[in-house]
Amino acid sequence: MKPQFDLIIIGGGVNGCAIARDAVGRGLSVCLLEKNDLASATSSGSTKLFHGGLRYLEYYEFGLVRKALKEREVLLRNMPHISWPMRFVLPHHTGLRPAWLLRLGLFLYDYIGGRKILPATKSLNLSSHMLGAPLQAQFTKGFEYSDCWVDDARLVMLNAKDARARGADIRTRTEVTHLDFKDEMWTFDLNDGTQVTGKVAVNAAGPWVERVLKKAEDRKSVYSLRLVRGSHIVVQKLFDHDRAYIFQQSDGRIIFAIPYEDDFTLIGTTDAEHEGSPDTVAASDAEVEYLCKAASEYFKTPIKTADVVWNYSAVRPLINDGAKSAAAATRDYILKWQGDGSRGPLLNIFGGKITTHRKLAEKAVDMVSEHFPKASKSWTAVAHLPGGDFDVDGVSALTEKLVSTFPFLGADRAARFIRLYGTCAFELMDGITSLDQMGHDFGAGLTEVEVQWQIDSEFAQSAQDVLWRRTKMGLRLSKDEVSALDNWLKTKNLSQDQG
Repeated sequence: MKPQFDLIIIGGGVNGCAIARDAVGRGLSVCLLEKNDLASATSSGSTKLFHGGLRYLEYYEFGLVRKALKEREVLLRNMPHISWPMRFVLPHHTGLRPAWLLRLGLFLYDYIGGRKILPATKSLNLSSHMLGAPLQAQFTKGFEYSDCWVDDARLVMLNAKDARARGADIRTRTEVTHLDFKDEMWTFDLNDGTQVTGKVAVNAAGPWVERVLKKAEDRKSVYSLRLVRGSHIVVQKLFDHDRAYIFQQSDGRIIFAIPYEDDFTLIGTTDAEHEGSPDTVAASDAEVEYLCKAASEYFKTPIKTADVVWNYSAVRPLINDGAKSAAAATRDYILKWQGDGSRGPLLNIFGGKITTHRKLAEKAVDMVSEHFPKASKSWTAVAHLPGGDFDVDGVSALTEKLVSTFPFLGADRAARFIRLYGTCAFELMDGITSLDQMGHDFGAGLTEVEVQWQIDSEFAQSAQDVLWRRTKMGLRLSKDEVSALDNWLKTKNLSQDQG
């Protein structure tokens, strides 16, 4: 007999996983289908920020900025292990926007979002302040303001993990090959030859939203998407403090230079029109060169393409609003029922950004709940993600507790565990009394116990899942170490299949 659900969601990015979590928490039976790993595309290719989007003020997107700014502190409280406040330094470039305009924009940024936790903007004398030390001497004046960092891929996974804990059926590596609506039910044909059925369908496939519609009796999208590629580079650490920089560019864009994984600096992003399939996305040589040049206009030490230790790229599925440039295209979202509903309730998700994922999900489930009168009200604004049940400023205390409970971990590994797993680190370590019991070390302190936790609790199956989405240990492992981990995982998966 085919499994039957109230709601079936296509897409395991941040929007799909957040919708699944919200819906199952309201009492709906939910199935989520993702053709690859969770957060394997757009949702792991962001600049890793919860932010209002300072530059969107120039495009008069006041509603979007306000909505995003209000969300920052909601999200901080609910996931203090994978997100944290960050201060950003904006040097004044005399040839670009005037200082008074920057200060006005930052004044609006401080106050239109109801800021309570985050500190306000302040002016800086970069000639004498240590934050000016890495910069060229011409940058003498600047501003420091607040936004927030987030581990984007873990954010997606934790939404899925919480959804599963509440009863949702989360299926990765499961592609929908066809959708059909008949006898008041959707039937989804899957790539493994099975089927699932549901009353309502949500298309949260991101860049593939139009492709999904073609599988639903070749339906047409009511909106066209604009695929915009955003690329980032990672280099060795460029400065010895915990602030980030935001740099204006002569083409009207901005880029960030952000402390990354302790020993690195993340620089991004670009806005390039993406031609062709969203299945194949990679940073072009021109984008890498652009980011190196853009950062070199500000830092004393020039950045060369040879300095890049890693780059990544993702496609943003933006609504085609007719904007002249990719940078000017709106980052807001639209939720739209397909047709008049006579051919089945199918809700399409267009656009969106990491910062507003929870609000998007809340609105989507409100719309879906029209078909389920017994569904309860929204709840996620005050519900922490797994591992996030501690105070925003409680990371240090929690790290000390983990070290005192498991002293053999050491301070550095304990700090990494808290930032990845939060209070779940104690579950991961349950019953472990020595380093030897953590099994083989694949490199840089990544052990069998940790990888097994990611398999059992975090949907990981491959080395890519472990090294680039559940962690960023791919920056630290050698090719031989990656190969050894991959072989171990293949053996583990094979033994599970045989079992």
